[in-house]
Amino acid sequence: MKNIIATFAFSVLSVFSFGQEAQNLVPNGSFESIDKKPKRLGSIESATGWVSPTGVRADLFTSSKVPDIDVPLNIYGKENAKDGVNYAGIIAFSYGDKMKRSYVMTKLTSPLKKGMRYCVKFSVSLAEASKYASNNMGMLLTKKPLGTDAKTSIIEDPSLLHFDNDQKMMTARYNWTEICGVFEAKGGERYVTLGNFHSNEDTKSTRMKKDPKVKAKVIIAAYYYLDNISVTLLSDNQQCDCMADEGNDAYSTLIYQKIFPITEEMTSKEKVETQQVFFAFGKAKLSTQGKTSLDVVAEEMLANPSRKLQVMGYNNEMEDSVAITNDYYADMDAKRVGSVINYLVAKGIDKSRFIPAPKGSGN
Repeated sequence: MKNIIATFAFSVLSVFSFGQEAQNLVPNGSFESIDKKPKRLGSIESATGWVSPTGVRADLFTSSKVPDIDVPLNIYGKENAKDGVNYAGIIAFSYGDKMKRSYVMTKLTSPLKKGMRYCVKFSVSLAEASKYASNNMGMLLTKKPLGTDAKTSIIEDPSLLHFDNDQKMMTARYNWTEICGVFEAKGGERYVTLGNFHSNEDTKSTRMKKDPKVKAKVIIAAYYYLDNISVTLLSDNQQCDCMADEGNDAYSTLIYQKIFPITEEMTSKEKVETQQVFFAFGKAKLSTQGKTSLDVVAEEMLANPSRKLQVMGYNNEMEDSVAITNDYYADMDAKRVGSVINYLVAKGIDKSRFIPAPKGSGN
């Protein structure tokens, strides 16, 4: 089974696009445009078009001389932007509501059309300072802007939840999780707001174990970084390219992962080229063992900043056969390459250092 993303002569992809790329109706969806340089926490309104709809101001993180809001290292932890340089941050949950929630909101470039389908997505990452992780991170699309000076939670039925699964808690602290789905417009929706729209009683949470290597002061909340927000129109037969594992689980999900011993005699190049990452049938999700191999690659790439890496990805013949009637299984080689590159970029390696090389089901 060559459903691997094989050898690290390595290079990778930009995850699958749908032909002609649709226009993103969220202006400044990655917070890259700034009206004025923020000087403190609570400065989300420095990002062009973005505001906080309650009395608790969300945060904007950018390259700054102010340590609290710097990128990648800031008061709540360390994270590289999913897209560009900047990202936002909000409190989604706090035990006993001791830290009030925050939200971000902006106006779409044009209202949504009744009956039309839209691909909506955004990325979140749990900050290392968070004592808790929670579920219910969502997006709300409304005709009118939300707005109050009160430090209160917004309780509404969200337009989108994490993979439509309100039981899943978002615990990933060292990478970005994509929240993605299809929204059918009632017509006239013009504003997009992100945050937790459920009460504390209806929000599930879990305590996070502190990483001893993290120096950030722990807060009694689930604090999430936000980035790469988009709302795009779908054509009649077009699907939203969500990175969820939506394949048919009737196929084997077995992952065979080799162990690659590292010796002191090996050169840096040999350590990298020894690594391989394997995937289950029809899957592009990294296993724990796969991430362990990629951590070796990341360490060597960070130690050798001038080195570029070609990432070769594979699928197999059976996936090609199934893809004829189910588009989900198409281009698994490229999707796997993308998963690897995204993981390594999140480790602090510039995306320009990777060369994507999807190989299909050939040798």
